Amino acid sequence: MTRSDATDRLLDRFRTELRDLAPAAVWAHGSLGGGDYREGISDLDLIVVLDGPIGVSTLWKVARLHARLRAEPLVAKLHCSYLTRDTVAGAERQHLTWAHQQLFKRTVTPVTRRELHAFGLVLEGEPPGSLLPPVTDGELAEFVVRDQRDFWRRQVDRTDNWTQDVWVDLGLVTYARATATLKDGRLITKREALDLLPGLGAPAELVADVRRRRYEEPVAPVQEWTARRADLTRGYLGPAIDRLVAAYE
Repeated sequence: MTRSDATDRLLDRFRTELRDLAPAAVWAHGSLGGGDYREGISDLDLIVVLDGPIGVSTLWKVARLHARLRAEPLVAKLHCSYLTRDTVAGAERQHLTWAHQQLFKRTVTPVTRRELHAFGLVLEGEPPGSLLPPVTDGELAEFVVRDQRDFWRRQVDRTDNWTQDVWVDLGLVTYARATATLKDGRLITKREALDLLPGLGAPAELVADVRRRRYEEPVAPVQEWTARRADLTRGYLGPAIDRLVAAYE
């Protein structure tokens, strides 16, 4: 895990700005919690649990908090969902979230919830086990199958997505992670997912491309490779997702 003063400074500043909201807990999940964090590449995935309801006053405070952070290095990578003690249950519930430089609402998925229980990093306050209901194996598997079938399989057919690094990376890694979770309930890191992909039949040059950009010196791909990579990724992921879903539905 590569984490330097810039990451720690942003996390410290974020926690300082949170004081006016008096959070019951602040947790990290994703790469930072799982030990596969790459500064400048990985997102900073955070959860804040508040005591009271999120009304207009709280909404304003959250918006101002993130506005005050806008000059911090790495701030574009900071994503945070705001829950309350009364709204932590229910994976279908939508929560106030700051991501991609804006406020909106989204769910805290069963995968995120299981991550928090398995290796969530407590930055402040109570641990996930004391506030967050557990996720059953059945709930986790049902979500993973649905995510592959209803989101990722449909995205494969949208050709414009796959010329972008982020879609190639997430599509391949998420498929490998889904396979591991459905097979034996494991949550694996991105590095472990890349190690798993060749055995799942992924083209070696695709895996090498993702690994190079995440763990080595990134090089901007030439247009010819970008187009070929898109075809390879879609040609692999479509049938692979179909097989996975058919095996576990």
